[in-house]
Amino acid sequence: MNNKGFNWFFPIAIIALLLFFGSNFLGGDNAKSIDEDEFFQIMQSGKVQNVLIYKDTEKADVFLTQAAKAEMVKKTPETNPFSAFEMAPKADYTVKYGDLQLFLQKFDKIKADNANLKTTKDYGAGKSPFTDILVSALIWIAILGLFYFLLFRRMGGGGGPGGQIFSIGKSKAKLFDEKERIQVTFKDVAGLEGAKEEVQEVVDFLKNSEKYTKLGGKIPKGVLLVGPPGTGKTLLAKAVAGEAKVPFFSLSGSDFVEMFVGVGASRVRDLFAQAKAKSPAIIFIDEIDAIGRARGKNNFSGGNDERENTLNQLLTEMDGFGTDTNVIVMAATNRADILDKALMRAGRFDRSIYVDLPELHERRQIFDVHLKKIKLADNVDREFLAKQTPGFSGADIANVCNEAALIAARNNHESVNKQDFLDAVDRIIGGLEKKNKAIKPSEKKRVAYHEAGHATISWLVEHASPLLKVTIVPRGRSLGAAWYLPEERQLTTTEQMLDEMCATLGGRAAEQVIFNNISTGALSDLESVTKRAQAMVTIYGLSPNIGNISYYDSSGQSEYSFGKPYSEETATKIDAEIKRLIEDQYERAVQILTENKDKLDALANKLLEKEVIFREDLEEVFGKRAWDPELTEKPVTNTIPTIKEKEEVEESEIQAPESPSQL
Repeated sequence: MNNKGFNWFFPIAIIALLLFFGSNFLGGDNAKSIDEDEFFQIMQSGKVQNVLIYKDTEKADVFLTQAAKAEMVKKTPETNPFSAFEMAPKADYTVKYGDLQLFLQKFDKIKADNANLKTTKDYGAGKSPFTDILVSALIWIAILGLFYFLLFRRMGGGGGPGGQIFSIGKSKAKLFDEKERIQVTFKDVAGLEGAKEEVQEVVDFLKNSEKYTKLGGKIPKGVLLVGPPGTGKTLLAKAVAGEAKVPFFSLSGSDFVEMFVGVGASRVRDLFAQAKAKSPAIIFIDEIDAIGRARGKNNFSGGNDERENTLNQLLTEMDGFGTDTNVIVMAATNRADILDKALMRAGRFDRSIYVDLPELHERRQIFDVHLKKIKLADNVDREFLAKQTPGFSGADIANVCNEAALIAARNNHESVNKQDFLDAVDRIIGGLEKKNKAIKPSEKKRVAYHEAGHATISWLVEHASPLLKVTIVPRGRSLGAAWYLPEERQLTTTEQMLDEMCATLGGRAAEQVIFNNISTGALSDLESVTKRAQAMVTIYGLSPNIGNISYYDSSGQSEYSFGKPYSEETATKIDAEIKRLIEDQYERAVQILTENKDKLDALANKLLEKEVIFREDLEEVFGKRAWDPELTEKPVTNTIPTIKEKEEVEESEIQAPESPSQL
């Protein structure tokens, strides 16, 4: 599959080394051969301990005493490095006798004449040459098999320490073909209608390429999927492979990265060689920004950059395709702004498909897919769940469904009901509820007024997100939270941003109005409004004092620059304008809460009593919202609906350390 030829160099080298070092160890008997007269002279001197006589071969093995062996070693030191591993004692001499009867008579006579001799004799079966050859061959096979496993299976396959030694330049791509077919199709991809239309043409080209080539069209070299994390880019690529029914090579951009020089470029070459051999095929590189980052950036050492070499090889391979190879490169990333311009040009990645967060009807389709395997109660409305999850990605919705099933099982429910899903969204966004967390009464009262301040401002200003639930039960790292249902809009006006900033500052303003002092509980609130004010002034050009100027760099090149795109004088104006926006909205929040202090007290007391209040409780205190007729006309269910803030409302209030905060 990887076009690997068997390398005979290492087996030959191993055999040569074993033959060189192991000839004495595994070879035949290397004992010195002597005649009968020499044997009997040694025997008379008392140096022979035992004689092993083989009747059918007319040979005998002579074993010396320990003293004689020590004396012989001093004269001729042992040179065999494997002598320590010998399993049985080796004969010191071999004597070839003529007539066995005469040999035994002479042996008995010498022993009788010398009463002090302790030499013994034994008889054994003759050694078969075939048996010696067979045993040696089996030992050689076992040793070579062990070396082959260690060097070629474990190292070559990456199964042990030091893996990939002999195949480090080979591609790590996993191949899905007719043997391991991908079962994912476009039916399994909910939503993403626009993206599916784009990639369906790629599938059609792989199936019926002649339909396009006969008119002069060329196969697209590459398709880049861009979008936030969890929106289904990888799933869409798998569906393309499942629909096209062609070999699909899948790997990550980090699979090309290695500490050895030249490995990344070698893996790119091997990957494209495999794909061309199995044409038509698809190469899918997930998180391509690992190797596709713009060249020449952040390389202060001036040395060789392995990542850039890998990118250069990728650019060369994508340009080297012929129109008849039918190989398409698909890639996915959520950071297209940092990719190299040469990689993004036409002829390499011809198409860039943006995979956005799902809309309301797409979220309903995604819920339909993930709820197929879940046992649902009758009160679960998919349309309601889709409305409660604006800004959720496909991965987030899958997590909601799984968490709801776990919560239902934890509560011993027979099926997953509506409340389980609402609790699951609460759990995912806010963290685990901590009802047993010890809070002093004074701190609990401050948290109640803090959250009531958020709720009051959001109810009394026109463009703030509709509030659905307020709680002072600790959850995650926060001591309280206010839950909103933001409007799904594509554009945001200045008034809408200012109203949302005012509502965010309502918690600290309530502390100032009621207690005449402030606490650290507004950390996440201040972080949120500061980022929002900075965006208004420096990105969106919504400040009249700064003007219609944006210092935002969509190409991502500014992150490598040490300087700012404006002067020190402009920086001073920007800082002053950001402070003015925030302070104006804070004073506005203080004024609103001062004018409605009695209602703020009523809401805070109700929150202290119930710990969790809903939209109906706010309507009892404040009445209907005059500018929200479409919401006030609809019946409000007494549930715990929760939401996820849209991307432009990046509030991280839950992460305020040990202090009251709002979501």
